[in-house]
Amino acid sequence: MLKHLFLGSLAVALLAAPASAKEKNKTAEPVACSGVFGYDSSEKLLIETYGKDNVVAGNVDGPEGTQLLATTVFPDDLEKKMVFFWADDATRDGLSSVDLAPTQVAPFGIRVGMTAAEVEAINGAPFTIGGFWWDYGGYAGFVEGKLAGPLDGECYLSLQFSPPDEISPAIDVTPISGDVRVPSDEGLLEVLGVRITQITLGYAFEPGADE
Repeated sequence: MLKHLFLGSLAVALLAAPASAKEKNKTAEPVACSGVFGYDSSEKLLIETYGKDNVVAGNVDGPEGTQLLATTVFPDDLEKKMVFFWADDATRDGLSSVDLAPTQVAPFGIRVGMTAAEVEAINGAPFTIGGFWWDYGGYAGFVEGKLAGPLDGECYLSLQFSPPDEISPAIDVTPISGDVRVPSDEGLLEVLGVRITQITLGYAFEPGADE
């Protein structure tokens, strides 16, 4: 089930963090699609790496009110919390996707708190973002550039952007609301201070297997 959900978000994704968070991330080590973040990861490996007391299995909230089985690392520390979803829920192995902690740095230096303009500069090409204020909103879609295909290790990068919680009623947000595709150079993104709020690494299929 999780793989289908990631493929759904990947179809959307392939397609506002404070400045202090960006400062903290400057010293963070980049995450690669290997080890605990590789497809061959497992809950057992997480326990060996992070310690049994820091690894908890159980349901987490999913889209549209669903509950999804996941393994959470450092569940009580919002700065370090990571949520792993598995291709095989029964054995909890075969990494489907992982929601990274807000202090972690993804490949190419992507981090929580970046603007669409910063990501566009890294990607080397424009991209789109799903309209906001619905369950599947805010996901970046890349059709060209560095972020358009699988990364080293054959994982994909999914970025979710969010606007601030409070927006002036004087600003018309209709162009970026609901089930629409918003160009990365849309002026409203800068006006509102839209930024990356979640980074996910995921696998659309087992590396090396036929798609």
